[in-house]
Amino acid sequence: MAGALVLGVTLSACSPTFDWRTIMNNDNGYTVDLPAKPGNDQRAVQIDGKPMQMAMQTAEAGDAVFAVGTVMLPDDSDATQRAVLDYLRTGLARNVGAAPDARAVQIPLAAGGKVLGLEMRLSGEAGSKHETRTVYARLVARGRHVYQAAIIAAKPLQPEQVDQFFSSFQLY
Repeated sequence: MAGALVLGVTLSACSPTFDWRTIMNNDNGYTVDLPAKPGNDQRAVQIDGKPMQMAMQTAEAGDAVFAVGTVMLPDDSDATQRAVLDYLRTGLARNVGAAPDARAVQIPLAAGGKVLGLEMRLSGEAGSKHETRTVYARLVARGRHVYQAAIIAAKPLQPEQVDQFFSSFQLY
């Protein structure tokens, strides 16, 4: 599951060091500030009975993983976008045993303007060791992509770290 991809990244135990850098992902159409050099991964996922690809960029800082996942859609229909948004929203919530509550949020476009997305903040137990995790996430669909910008943290982060990540996330 997409949410499991983010939670599957091992959280390091080193002291929190945030070395912010702007990452421009021209292939998937976004820019974001990450707190360390990112790693990249890509996986096949089945969503609503359709095979899709999900690309991930992840960076670790302290006890947190910062990630942007991009699901490439077979079409840009509203129904496909909604199905993928629902899949990601429920997957993140299920990974920490929480309700998939989300609120509307505006996601900025690099060229100006904004698009409507979803914002989540969840806490619960994750993994086989049932360790407490806090998940901060924003989900948004644009054209033939659905994006999941997320932070998975062992403990709540300082608001300025969360703000740095989310305020820098812009779509092309």
